[in-house]
Amino acid sequence: MSRRSAFWWLYQPYKWLVFAPLLALLTGAFAVAAVALLVFIRPRVVARLTGVPWARTLARLIPMRVRVEGREHLDPRRSYVLVSNHQSQSDVLVLYGWLGVDFKWVMKQELRRVPGIGIACDRLGHIFIDRSDHAAAVATLTAARTKIVGGTSVIFFPEGTRSRNGQLLPFKRGAFRMALDLGLPILPLTVAGTRDVLPAGTADLLPGSVRLVIHPPVEVAGLGGSDCAALCEQVRELIGRGLTAGAR
Repeated sequence: MSRRSAFWWLYQPYKWLVFAPLLALLTGAFAVAAVALLVFIRPRVVARLTGVPWARTLARLIPMRVRVEGREHLDPRRSYVLVSNHQSQSDVLVLYGWLGVDFKWVMKQELRRVPGIGIACDRLGHIFIDRSDHAAAVATLTAARTKIVGGTSVIFFPEGTRSRNGQLLPFKRGAFRMALDLGLPILPLTVAGTRDVLPAGTADLLPGSVRLVIHPPVEVAGLGGSDCAALCEQVRELIGRGLTAGAR
């Protein structure tokens, strides 16, 4: 269906007059609730009580239907380095709402300044890195390692930005170095279909169906720094395979 079809025109009033105000209202309300609850409750529990319903509510309002494949590959008691492709801002809703594990985002420093979201993410323990300062980014990730224990994972978008054409971009190696340093398995994730819901760099939102594919974990036991490049390519191939499978 063309994005300029009759349905596209019919959806525009709903997007701007209903969904956009609710997006702002719900995001602010859940951010305030998260900050307030953190006074009394552990961040892991607060993330489940606020982040998951926030993501699922917004997905239903779009509406965006999410199908999860491969959940049997994920053990919520283990900590992982989660690695996902990145096609759309709506990837955040899919991962927060349907992955089902506690994790810390690796986020660009600029998001700390977003009203409501910045302070909530900071208090929840998400990891802000300054991508313009390599040494500072490395130091931040090093300090964040203490958070990745006891079933709490860390999630990376190793492409570094959203793909505008749906094709996988080259992967940066920070996630893989962290996995090797900590001896944690890498859990590759493929998010497919979100580009049709909200293309990168646009506000051209439309309803749609998406898939979250959880691949088998890639163990790093016995590997060292010299294996980082091969490990990166192995995981990139797995994630890409999830994209091509969804296209058939």
